[in-house]
Amino acid sequence: MKKVLFATTALVATAGVAAADVTFGGYGRFGILYTDTAAGDTTDITSRFRLQIDATAESDAGVTFGARVRIQQDNDGSADGTTTSGTASDADGDGDNDFRGRQETGINGVRFFARSGGLEVGVGNIFGALEFMPGMYPIDLGLTGHTYDYTAYNFRGDAYDSDTGGAAGLNGVEVMYSVGDFSMHVSASDTSDRLAAHFAYTFSGWTVALGLQDSDNAADTEWALSVGGSVGIADLSFAYAKNGDDNNLTTAAGNGDHWVLAARFDVGAATNIEAYVADADYFAETSYGVDFNHDLGGGTSLRGGISSDRNDVTRLDLGVRFNF
Repeated sequence: MKKVLFATTALVATAGVAAADVTFGGYGRFGILYTDTAAGDTTDITSRFRLQIDATAESDAGVTFGARVRIQQDNDGSADGTTTSGTASDADGDGDNDFRGRQETGINGVRFFARSGGLEVGVGNIFGALEFMPGMYPIDLGLTGHTYDYTAYNFRGDAYDSDTGGAAGLNGVEVMYSVGDFSMHVSASDTSDRLAAHFAYTFSGWTVALGLQDSDNAADTEWALSVGGSVGIADLSFAYAKNGDDNNLTTAAGNGDHWVLAARFDVGAATNIEAYVADADYFAETSYGVDFNHDLGGGTSLRGGISSDRNDVTRLDLGVRFNF
């Protein structure tokens, strides 16, 4: 990450206030994505650029006030505005298919926060208690993440949105607190009147987390549990979420139990391998995948993975990621 420190007369209007701190960071990635569906197979160039801006200022009382925003562009679909699965996307509701299946380049909704010690209050495009729960992202498969079938809560709760506003215009608010090995996170928004929380505790290298949510949407996550830690050379993780009552549908409208088992292994000083298997009442097929990540130094890495998702679609990607 690169830091740019702005100290001007306007910023230092009060004695004791030193300066504002603005941090720029993010990553870029590019490579090849192969997709094999029942309708046929495609090979596409895939890329993403993400620039994250974090701005903070500290009061005389030691309270840090800040905001986070992202500028992001994805190129992971076809030029006609369909995704790599061939499905048209109009996420911004402008009546036209989004460029290459994703929202046009722009600035997402802002997350504002105030932090002191182990307590933080956030509003706007909030992180979300379930999204931020330990064990919900046990790995990051390949170059692109594939379909994230290994995220047990299945995005059925509030989450920080890199492309649009998230809960920024929906009264998103959250409180995060940590002390020692214990942490908790409570979030709420006007989206289905969601109220969610998670509680996590770490002991002897293992972290156990419990998530709960109340929502007007019957398909939203009701509760979730995760356990993760190390055994020898392996980092292991198990996660479960009850995402509504099973309605015997294996489509996007399906609900039910979702479980994930994931692992990461170091196979050298600069290389690791990740793998997962996941299933849910609403999956047509068991989902599984494996990848490798090789550190090239200087914040760069070579990444690739292969997976078979819930709909028996095979994906294979390979490319480079560089962090800055």
